[in-house]
Amino acid sequence: MPRKPTRRRRSLIARPLTFAPFSRSLAHLHSTFMPKHQMLGSKVPGSPTHNEGGAVVKKTSKEKIEQSESSEEEEFGGEVQADFAFFDPKPEDFHGVKILLQSYLDNTEWDLSGFVDLILEQTTVGTVVKIEDDEDNGLFSVVSALNLGRYKDHKCIADLKEYLLKLCLEKSIKGDLRVLLGEQAPNVGLLVSRRVVNLPPQLLPPLYDALFDEISWATEDEPTEELRNSFCFNSYVLVSKMYKHKNADKKNRLSSDSEEAIIYVNPEDEIFHKLSLWSFNFPFHAEQVTARELKNYRPMGLVMAVEADKISTFREQLRSLIDEP
Repeated sequence: MPRKPTRRRRSLIARPLTFAPFSRSLAHLHSTFMPKHQMLGSKVPGSPTHNEGGAVVKKTSKEKIEQSESSEEEEFGGEVQADFAFFDPKPEDFHGVKILLQSYLDNTEWDLSGFVDLILEQTTVGTVVKIEDDEDNGLFSVVSALNLGRYKDHKCIADLKEYLLKLCLEKSIKGDLRVLLGEQAPNVGLLVSRRVVNLPPQLLPPLYDALFDEISWATEDEPTEELRNSFCFNSYVLVSKMYKHKNADKKNRLSSDSEEAIIYVNPEDEIFHKLSLWSFNFPFHAEQVTARELKNYRPMGLVMAVEADKISTFREQLRSLIDEP
């Protein structure tokens, strides 16, 4: 049986979160979260714990947050506070996960419901983030890693592979992509990560730590050799989004020195991008740009291949980015 963590907490000194100039993300453009008090759970072997509602909490990251909005965007006064908790995926999370993944493959028609089912059925590796004791059971984030070889016969994975190969127009990369999705698929993890845009960034390090710890544990603790081997990833494929400046491909043609060539929807995507073996992007049609700050940008899909031996570096750099004073 896979190990389950006991709840162990440590207090961290609250301080404002800022991003380095090279790491300008969409979440940072929309809102700034100032942690008043933060309780981060370390994931260690032990017995599962339960919250008051009786649900098993496999790992917990609690955080009191204060949301600061501009006056024109503010719908009510005062502070917004929430206790976020990490949970195993469950069947009742279907609609929440499906909403988060609605535009995962842009506006193409594919077996999204089957894809959500795979994520929810894999409970030993994967996390959903909710507000603890929330009667509405709202879902704010999902993260998982699916073996592309193990699930190759599922329609949703076949649809995804076909979609990616169709959109990759760079010949050199397309050959590598075809190999990764084909003969190397049994050792390739599809890293799925989606969340609401204003989820507190302070949750990201423990969220990714939990995912990669679970993958490591699954290689030892799954009940069969076949299942254990299915989590021995050599590389990961990520499908994400970004905003690319309309003049990004023209040297010295950005309209302002303050404008970045790329704005990442998720701050961690810049780290993955820099560590990636290769990447490609493509026009993204499911979303129209309406934010004033993004008037000179186009939404783009971003596909990256990251070697598994880069993950420790990713985890370190993510912690440094989020903890940066």
